Amino acid sequence: MKKLIVLFLCIFLLIPSVYADAHAYVVMDASSGRVLLGKNMDEKNLIASTTKIMTALIALENAHLDMLIEAGEEVLTVYGSMLYLDVGECLTLKDLLYGLMYQSGNDAAMVIASNIMPYDKFIDEMNRKAVMLGMKNTVFENPHGLDDETKNYSTAYDMALLMRYATKNDVFMEITGQKKYVADSNIERHIWYNKNKLLSSYRYATSGKIGYTTNSKHVFASSAKKGEEEVVIATIKDTDRFNTHESLYEQVFNEYDKYMILNKYTFSLKEDYYNNYHLFIKNDFEVMLNDEEKDEIKLEIKLKKLQKVNNNDSVGYVEVYVKDELLHSEEIYAISEESKLEKIKNWLFFWK
Repeated sequence: MKKLIVLFLCIFLLIPSVYADAHAYVVMDASSGRVLLGKNMDEKNLIASTTKIMTALIALENAHLDMLIEAGEEVLTVYGSMLYLDVGECLTLKDLLYGLMYQSGNDAAMVIASNIMPYDKFIDEMNRKAVMLGMKNTVFENPHGLDDETKNYSTAYDMALLMRYATKNDVFMEITGQKKYVADSNIERHIWYNKNKLLSSYRYATSGKIGYTTNSKHVFASSAKKGEEEVVIATIKDTDRFNTHESLYEQVFNEYDKYMILNKYTFSLKEDYYNNYHLFIKNDFEVMLNDEEKDEIKLEIKLKKLQKVNNNDSVGYVEVYVKDELLHSEEIYAISEESKLEKIKNWLFFWK
């Protein structure tokens, strides 16, 4: 009996220690953006090379993968993790992105940021995108993450938001989901290996970027997908980052399931004030919930009483709550019953 008690205590003490070393972390449902687990998630910290997630996304959204880029003097301004590009060496943007994300090439970051657009404009675009994504506690001063002269600050929550956004970019996910890449320049052949070891150790891992400087310590943002459930994790100052991420993924995949709460095709609402209108929503809403939460979902309908309504006008919204936590707000639109019937007739005629 005594041995059993000792064994139980050991197990109990070991469970939280798997990710207790992380100074800050966020586990986020990639579908809804809901935070499932977190600690110190709004505390600002240096983010090192996880910066390059944003660098890659800005490049992907503003240039073609086959764009040929020549490295200039900018490669001489950085140090640390490098591709060791020569001045005058030419690679495609696709090649540079693989080098950026696999070898964490600081020189690749400078070449990309200096050639896709003027360097200062590229940094401005990184910050503009951060604002658009709701990364309220993030500032970018460079495209690589080195923090001796210029510094990039963010939070575990903001980096989870960024990783969530990255999972929607198919090219980003293809690049960051592989383990090896070979690139031929006009000077030499490069062979790069992905430093994200989670891709090899955890079968559900799909993407990620590690980072480290003496000041930032270990930073890591990653994604994993099991069936229809997709999750992103960001950790800051965590010496055991790969095990931490795997442990957290396993915890949420075991405890949470994905549920469709709002379906745009089946959403139905009758309201006397809008008796002659069909009320509808334009988007589905899916969210990960644990066993307790799935029975505590409630919807609140909030409609405006408009004097005049045109087709497709917003007339209010539906809010989704679990207990007192607001999970989502979706706009409700109106279309006259006559116009709705006409649309259905046209659709049926088209498929005759």
